[in-house]
Amino acid sequence: MIRPLDRRTFLAGTAAAAGLTLASGPFKAASAADPLKIGFVYVGPIGDFGWTHGHDLGRKAVETKFGDKVKTTYVENVAEGPDAERVIRKLAADGNKLIFTTSFGYMEPTLKVAKTFPNVFFEHATGFKTAPNVSVYNSRFYEGRAVVGHLAGSLTKTGKIGYIASVPIPEVVMGINATAIWARKVRPDAEVKVVWINSWYDPGKEGDAAKALIDQGVDIITQHTDSPAPLQIAEQRGVLGVGQASDMKAFAPKSQLTAIVDEWGPYYVERTQAVLDGAWKTSDTWHGLKEGFLTLSPYGDAVPEALRASADAIKNGIIDGSIHPFTGPIKNDKGEIKVADGAKLSDGDMLGMNWYVEGVSA
Repeated sequence: MIRPLDRRTFLAGTAAAAGLTLASGPFKAASAADPLKIGFVYVGPIGDFGWTHGHDLGRKAVETKFGDKVKTTYVENVAEGPDAERVIRKLAADGNKLIFTTSFGYMEPTLKVAKTFPNVFFEHATGFKTAPNVSVYNSRFYEGRAVVGHLAGSLTKTGKIGYIASVPIPEVVMGINATAIWARKVRPDAEVKVVWINSWYDPGKEGDAAKALIDQGVDIITQHTDSPAPLQIAEQRGVLGVGQASDMKAFAPKSQLTAIVDEWGPYYVERTQAVLDGAWKTSDTWHGLKEGFLTLSPYGDAVPEALRASADAIKNGIIDGSIHPFTGPIKNDKGEIKVADGAKLSDGDMLGMNWYVEGVSA
């Protein structure tokens, strides 16, 4: 049975649970007859129709696959801070053997709790630190944004592309840069105008950012935030847009060009199976289009057939390895060469990306 919990209700019993943990020691493995208890920690609501919605679809895939062999719990709207540690600790104390923490800001809280519960397996999304019982997993979102950049550069009439950004971490900067690079391959004067809202999910701020960008002449809206609000504004204002994390076409049937869709289900099923088999090992997974960690939703009516074909060629080239989205020459926003002609940016350099490419206005 699914047990959805609100953060406030969930945290009410945290102090008592912590005391029980100290008294009884680390979590003990359940008997073979008991279902595997699995906890999920979400930064937004499952109804965001974006990032958290995508992870919750992954949770449901686990339930569909394993039935009564598992029992899942999720806690939504957990802020990246002290609340996160309390929620994660409570899930572990409640007997969850496998816990997925699904936002970058949960990294340190996850590691801290993992030390106290060495017999619990933790999976942290988008992080980079592992431990004996902590794995990390991420998606190569920038691959999808290269295709989006191609679409945007091909379709913009003003040459101004909007990018509503969440928080300034390399993952987000990577997406901004991939969009700009590939937009400028077809429209050399294209400009990607960035508005930071410093939140993953804030429909009000996201909508206001979209309005501000459109008022500045932007005619295509992209985003690295979790609600459909930017696309809804795009639809209202008659400009084009791109969905984030989930297919958002229902909110903008005329405006959505495509959406970068996160596919967490197969990974969640795989890691659950590993625990059930007693084969779980620490891993660092960073997959993309090739492995099915992300896909692109069907193109909207605003994308003509020829452009669909060229976008698919880029996508297929990324999948077969003939195209790397960050292949030089690449200059930064100061005009300095950052990636030499023909060179490919390494994973390490991408994961530490803290600079903008030419054409980005942030």
